[in-house]
Amino acid sequence: MEKNHNLGEIIDGMGRVMVAFSGGVDSTFVLKRAQQELGSSNVLAVVVASELFRREEFDGAVKLANEMGVPVYETEIKELENEAIVANTPDSWYHSKKMFYSHLNQLAQKMDYNYVLDGMIMDDLDDFRPGLKARTEAGVRSVLQEAKLYKSEIRTLSKQMDLPVWNKPASCSLASRIPYGTKLDKQKIYQVNEAEKFIIKLGIDTVRVRHHGGVARIEVLPNQMEKVLEFSEKINFKLKSLGFSYSSVDLNGYRTGSMNEVLPGQEKQSGIAN
Repeated sequence: MEKNHNLGEIIDGMGRVMVAFSGGVDSTFVLKRAQQELGSSNVLAVVVASELFRREEFDGAVKLANEMGVPVYETEIKELENEAIVANTPDSWYHSKKMFYSHLNQLAQKMDYNYVLDGMIMDDLDDFRPGLKARTEAGVRSVLQEAKLYKSEIRTLSKQMDLPVWNKPASCSLASRIPYGTKLDKQKIYQVNEAEKFIIKLGIDTVRVRHHGGVARIEVLPNQMEKVLEFSEKINFKLKSLGFSYSSVDLNGYRTGSMNEVLPGQEKQSGIAN
């Protein structure tokens, strides 16, 4: 594919690069291509732990990078210590990404890496993405966007390269489950995290549990709604045990950025959400 060839040309000559590695399909593809073009000794996978992401995702990313034979650096950020992030406004995504990229840039400078690469793709231009502004300000390189690569193309190429996460469902900050204007705290994050983990264990791998106070709004793919109803008693019992008074299924089904649907058009265009 010409785009993949172009990606190689973009990466070639970068010298030493640090990849913001989440273990998802996009950052895994970036990491693999950087490894192929520059060699493992010139690539560092940085895995960032956060209160707003599942620990299982962090552990899985570290394991995958090790299996790929790429050096790994484990670090963390404390997003719930930042009032601008806790406020959970549309601008909070910008402050979250600014903290993330600033941390990576500090590491890159300290450890003598020429560039920080992330996994943003062309699809990310279609939703509310304040992270793009933070990325640009930080000078981080979104090489998949530079090569004009979309998610479907990356999945196809990843499958051809036998990358184990080629069909992994998308993941995002757990803060995206909580409506704008509702302050973030560890309890709400715990509730949506445990609710989703429980539903995933039932065999429903693509799910979002949106936190509306006492109401949990469950989003799944349309072809999995029947399965939710099949396990409705178990799901309802679990969610009540987590502190939700009511649970509901969103008839529109799972879609990225559903919390952004209430934003004015101008704000949507200013752009992370999932």
